[in-house]
Amino acid sequence: MLFGKKNHLVGLDIGSRTVKVAELLDTKKGYSLKRFGAVDIAPGLIEEGVVKEPAVVADAIRQLFKTHNVKEQNVAISIGGYSVIVKKINVQSMTEEELQDIIYYEAEQYIPFDISEVNLDFQILGEAENDSNQMSVMLVAAKKEMVDDYVHLVQLAGLNPCIIDIDAFALQNIYEVNYDSTDDNVALIDIGASKTSLNILKGDVSVFMRDVSLGCGQIDYKIASSVGCSFEEAEELKLGDKKNRISSEELREIITSVTTDWSVEIRRALDYFYSTDPEGRISRIVLSGGGAHIEAFTHLLGAETSSEVEIINPFASLIIEDKHFDRSYLEQMAPQAAICLGLSLRRVDDK
Repeated sequence: MLFGKKNHLVGLDIGSRTVKVAELLDTKKGYSLKRFGAVDIAPGLIEEGVVKEPAVVADAIRQLFKTHNVKEQNVAISIGGYSVIVKKINVQSMTEEELQDIIYYEAEQYIPFDISEVNLDFQILGEAENDSNQMSVMLVAAKKEMVDDYVHLVQLAGLNPCIIDIDAFALQNIYEVNYDSTDDNVALIDIGASKTSLNILKGDVSVFMRDVSLGCGQIDYKIASSVGCSFEEAEELKLGDKKNRISSEELREIITSVTTDWSVEIRRALDYFYSTDPEGRISRIVLSGGGAHIEAFTHLLGAETSSEVEIINPFASLIIEDKHFDRSYLEQMAPQAAICLGLSLRRVDDK
């Protein structure tokens, strides 16, 4: 879905609690960070990927662009959740043009929605592993209603939506810029406010994706229920403000309870992947999103999955001029900046 005329794009990550913007310049020395910023939005404005108050969110986006002096209006955004299906399938070997003609027919058996209600895209990955007469294809389906809502939101903010990506693909893009490719299986896991995206890479190829409805908002909900406060106050308590409202021990118990559930759910997703690829053991998990800040979670997840767990640094290989950016702020925001920076790598003429 392309609307822009220029090749350059700004990455705009519209999360359910935080909106992030990033702009990269592709220079001879590498990618240079030109702009980066974030703004929090109130709970309930976006729920499970559904934009409940587009005018309010659009105003937040406009203010974000104004605050950080982002002039470029052509943007790349991403979507995820249960309205998006990403699946690796095998089909008879054919040309891309031939597949384009039959993709809706092929997709019907894999998509749990009415095929007329989705936008479809695909990427041919190459010859299927166990059959030289077939090829592997990454199939992507997104509900038209969700796509239309996000296009409308971005246009309401006075911007031009040039590319609509998938959260997990954007995360993969920035990972590949910052980390060397290996033959090991690596799981990229982004823990947001209301959903978690899992993308397993074998080398530089995505072999398994899943979104699950768990995220940092669950911690806020438990705190709010326990203390009897609003979600905004629960967020402050979670971050260590207003300590008189909840004891450190009670807060720790809530966080441990929720993150234990996360770890179990992620292990179940990995177990499902192992059932389809018994040899595909995960050697490393790379975390991003707000949940990556929770130290207890990284330890729990490592123990639950028997994998090495690390937090992504999407700024690692970027050229950053200290006079323009606060390094401590970038370090703090690094896990949450990953998808946004991945989007900023996109160009108008990308597929």
